[in-house]
Amino acid sequence: MEPVYDRKIIHVDMDCFYAAVEMRDNPHYRNRPLAVGGHEKQRGVLSTCNYEARKFGIRSAMPTGQALKLCPNLLVVPGRMQVYKDISRQIRSIFSRYTQLIEPLSLDEAYLDVTDCKLHHGSATLIAKAIRNDIWNELNLTASAGVAPIKFLAKVASDMNKPNGQYVIPPEKVQQEIDQLPLEKIPGVGKVSLAKLNSAGFYQCEDIRNTDYRELLRRFGRLGASLWKRSHGIDNRQVVVERERKSVGVERTFSENILEYEECWKVIEERLFPELAQRLEKARPDKAIIKQGIKMKFADFQQTTIEHVQPYLDLNHFKELLAEIMQRQQGREIRLLGLSVMLKPIEPIEQLSFFDESE
Repeated sequence: MEPVYDRKIIHVDMDCFYAAVEMRDNPHYRNRPLAVGGHEKQRGVLSTCNYEARKFGIRSAMPTGQALKLCPNLLVVPGRMQVYKDISRQIRSIFSRYTQLIEPLSLDEAYLDVTDCKLHHGSATLIAKAIRNDIWNELNLTASAGVAPIKFLAKVASDMNKPNGQYVIPPEKVQQEIDQLPLEKIPGVGKVSLAKLNSAGFYQCEDIRNTDYRELLRRFGRLGASLWKRSHGIDNRQVVVERERKSVGVERTFSENILEYEECWKVIEERLFPELAQRLEKARPDKAIIKQGIKMKFADFQQTTIEHVQPYLDLNHFKELLAEIMQRQQGREIRLLGLSVMLKPIEPIEQLSFFDESE
């Protein structure tokens, strides 16, 4: 059965948001490579960068030292998170003029369902243009947008005409657009998964669509099932107005690498665990969790995580996790250490079939 496309979804994504705010507020920053965050040259990590910086190969989450090697003239400025949050609320207010069905993904991007919006003759294309114009006229910032009848394709489309543009995929062109879509453009397909898919001869969604579902499930598990649905244009996920928080975490990047178990435990006991407990109390007063976990990043930037089922927050349980994750150290110094808990769902989760279309 062919999918029925009866919704109008817009994905709005601000253009290099933090950097754009800094350039707007500081004219001296404009027209030069700029990055936000990572103020510690040897240890910091960039939050984002402008398009001038990206020409040098700089990207978000890149260590500051590496970025400066690529572009010695890179200007790195500290972030102003409260300013970004305030502007994000203003952007959200603009969205609400057109629909109340808004699903924020972060401070700088959101899904909007404008199916029932009567403004601009009900045209999602014109609504997206109007939203982008409002953001520019009122905040002097640019946004890109993707318009499509399903969520994943709207998100893909918002990246097609960046910066300060939009791309529209009407219902009648959904399958045509999907077939030529490279697999790396699908949200959730990372480098490791992509390498496995490419080695098996899969490069575009059309390759997936022409493959038997059971074969994909056997070779790639849940990823294969998800890609099969996406390649057939199946994405019945609704725009979710309220998102249930799934986890709480804290982490520290050290000014100097550490090496020994005792050093790690001191950081956990004295700094990370008290902060995690405080954040958990705020996020979930009942403190109901289902897992505890540790993340560790080594000096070579390789990262590993480990988690155990655990019904309540327990400092001593992190000792067991730390001992287990230290076995993966292989003599490497430790650059970052983090703790996390997975929250118990407020509502019980039903086990889904791979054919369930509510994903």
